[in-house]
Amino acid sequence: MNPSESSFPSFGTLPCGREASLIELTNRHGLRARITNLGATLVGMEVPDRDGRMADVTLGYDSAADYLSPANPYLGATVGRFGNRIAHGRFTLDGNLYQLALNNAPGGIPSHLHGGDGGFHRKLWEIVSHGPSEVRMRLVSPDGDDGYPGELEVEVLYALNDDNELIWQATANSRAATVLNLVHHSYWNLSGNPMAPVLDHELSLRASRYLPTDPGLIPTGELRSVADTPLDFTSTHRIGERIDGDFPCLGYGAGYDHAWVLDDGTDESQVAATFHHPESGRTLEILTNQPAIQVYAGNFLGPECFGGDHPAGKSGQIYPRRSGLCLETENFPDAPNHPHFPSAVLRPGETYRHIEIHRFSVR
Repeated sequence: MNPSESSFPSFGTLPCGREASLIELTNRHGLRARITNLGATLVGMEVPDRDGRMADVTLGYDSAADYLSPANPYLGATVGRFGNRIAHGRFTLDGNLYQLALNNAPGGIPSHLHGGDGGFHRKLWEIVSHGPSEVRMRLVSPDGDDGYPGELEVEVLYALNDDNELIWQATANSRAATVLNLVHHSYWNLSGNPMAPVLDHELSLRASRYLPTDPGLIPTGELRSVADTPLDFTSTHRIGERIDGDFPCLGYGAGYDHAWVLDDGTDESQVAATFHHPESGRTLEILTNQPAIQVYAGNFLGPECFGGDHPAGKSGQIYPRRSGLCLETENFPDAPNHPHFPSAVLRPGETYRHIEIHRFSVR
């Protein structure tokens, strides 16, 4: 174990015999973030409601063993090398064809999802620095890791500042050309009650276009207007207002699981998404330097999808369907296979940087 890791409480022993650590960050307003170096994962985030009552607003587990379960839907994880999907797990780079693991098949169409079964969410990251309000972690992914070219060095920073912002920032360098799309994958439920669906929450997005998908949830390549569709959140709507029903534009399965194209994308000073729970007053704003945001409404959570194989969440709770909303800032899904999408290629001498700011407030 790295000497810095020994100063943190254990989050459980991994099959390799090493201990995962649990790190706590606080700010002067009493907000608290809990993070494990297993998967560089946000385990919990406690924020107040309008009456000052604190509650954990993320889905997660109580032990490292549960995060290693194959049924873990990436709760709070840092996923990579490529977050979201790559069609058929294949891409061509500099004339070379690469085949990645196939670990997802919505609509019966195979794809590579979130870096594969051996992705970054299952790795034990090295803690390289820490303080009361921030922690920095490092991971080296070898050349050929899960089929990806190039040795990759990644750092992830979690910082909780006194403006009530939880910052997740990923930087990376590669020794050879590769493709990269690191993604933070927390599920948010601002009510503080993860047994209640997020259908009563409100959402707005700075996005007038989205990426239509085929039955395998792979973008078709079109950038389509959200106007006159259930995906129009240019003004605020309740999540449950239009999530159910026969909406062909929603692709496989009813519910939101699409990438919205951010207007004036890559401007991290602009709010990309606003998520609000009217009853508690809790509000989450997302800011980013990425061109898209994937909104996933937990359509495949719940025992009806995972049966008895799904581990219980915190305090033994079995999270029901749509009990959390993911707001995943990212590059376009399947970008390596669409030349007109923003490039996902990282070359030697370049530095990848992805910042996602979670700004909490009440109203």
